Amino acid sequence: MKLIFRGHDYRYAVEQSLLAFFPDQRPVYGGEDADTAVVALSAGPRLHTAAATLTVGGRTARGVSRMEIPAGLDAYGQERLKQRIVKLSFFKAARELTGVTPAWGALTGIRPAKLAAGLLEEGKSERETERILRDTYFVSPARRRLCIQCAQAGLEAKRGLAPEEISLYVGIPFCPTRCAYCSFVSNSVEKSFHWIEPYLEALFAEIDSAAEMVRDLGLRVKSFYMGGGTPTTLSAGQMDRLLGRLGEAFDLGGIVESTVEAGRPDTITGEKMAVLRRNGVTRVSVNPQSMEDHVLNAIGRRHSAGDIRRAMELVDQAGFPHVNMDLIAGLPEDTPEGFRRSLDEVIGFGTDNVTVHTLSLKKGSRITLEGTRIPTVEEVADMLDYADPALRQAGFGPYYVYRQKYMSGSFENAGWCRAGGTGWYNIYIMEELHSILSLGAGGSTKMVDPARSRIERVFNLKYPQEYVQRPEKIRANQEAFRAFYSGK
Repeated sequence: MKLIFRGHDYRYAVEQSLLAFFPDQRPVYGGEDADTAVVALSAGPRLHTAAATLTVGGRTARGVSRMEIPAGLDAYGQERLKQRIVKLSFFKAARELTGVTPAWGALTGIRPAKLAAGLLEEGKSERETERILRDTYFVSPARRRLCIQCAQAGLEAKRGLAPEEISLYVGIPFCPTRCAYCSFVSNSVEKSFHWIEPYLEALFAEIDSAAEMVRDLGLRVKSFYMGGGTPTTLSAGQMDRLLGRLGEAFDLGGIVESTVEAGRPDTITGEKMAVLRRNGVTRVSVNPQSMEDHVLNAIGRRHSAGDIRRAMELVDQAGFPHVNMDLIAGLPEDTPEGFRRSLDEVIGFGTDNVTVHTLSLKKGSRITLEGTRIPTVEEVADMLDYADPALRQAGFGPYYVYRQKYMSGSFENAGWCRAGGTGWYNIYIMEELHSILSLGAGGSTKMVDPARSRIERVFNLKYPQEYVQRPEKIRANQEAFRAFYSGK
């Protein structure tokens, strides 16, 4: 669809609305396209007005949204309100044209719970917040409930934080093989095994300098998370050295949780699980994504559902206090019935934390490049509509939610836990409650100053080879982190 903007350049806001209603369309700027959207924003004496005119398949519809923007509002707040009415104008036109109301209504942002949390912090009741989500943003009943409950979990997490607390992330960008849906920075060990040891040596140096910086700034680590890639691609000895180095460098005695992704069952051994427990890890995340063998084969996994069951026996024997498992709704060759079987089995493992993702069709993934057949939006909706009540009936409640670009059906990823199983790091990073110091290739350090509503980011180099060969980038990122806190 050709997008034409007048009086603004809110590309992200409009593109997300476009994908919610027209998932097969992609934004076009310039050139020719029979389908067009003209989205204009103008300022009157009292009100700002956004008007969207959509022409799709020879049919045309128009949507208008108006709002008074307080003159005393800061620039960031004004921009947010302007984007809001731009999105609403497109939403109204698209809904008239298609007769469809997406599950998340006019909400297009990554963090829908932040909106609800803001309303609750303003003093609005749960019922008033629910009414705003319904009447202003047209959010469905199930997503309103999900949004508000995740907002409440986020506010609970916020109340438990001190100004000097941060979280620590360490990235291990290696996997046994690359999954078909993956666009993350990860390297198959078949191709990059020789980089693991040099990578660890560079990571140890970064750990030491980062820990010194944290001490100098008077900061304390609240939670620790090791992701990737697949951290358990490392050998038991390598993992022991890495966790030992972290424990020596950082004071991790007061953290609320220590999580390591053991995502691929073909990397899980009893020896590795014992190493994790010995080093104080309190949660492992085992990510089958599906318990259907033909689906695992379609996404490039070299293991079976039976391997997942055997891996879970090893995890159970190790005695971790908390275990997370991930599933993805909408994987190639999956069906609503297959997804239901997968979820029922995952719940049956007795884990206290389950994350239900929706497939996001990233540009760099093999699914996108090869045009693999995937379930329809309606089938994905069936999967998610089963997950919500099934998890609630099993004693789970939602605690964080986020959305991604190019996500099937414009749905969501949601974390669910039983009582006491909250993954605090997930809330801290998703709701941007405090700084996340990221170490390792592909890491993104997010510096957060809630008092001033200030967020800055710096990024480590993406690939192990360049991470090893360019330590000056690590130094520059740490200097930026120091400057952020020194300037408070």
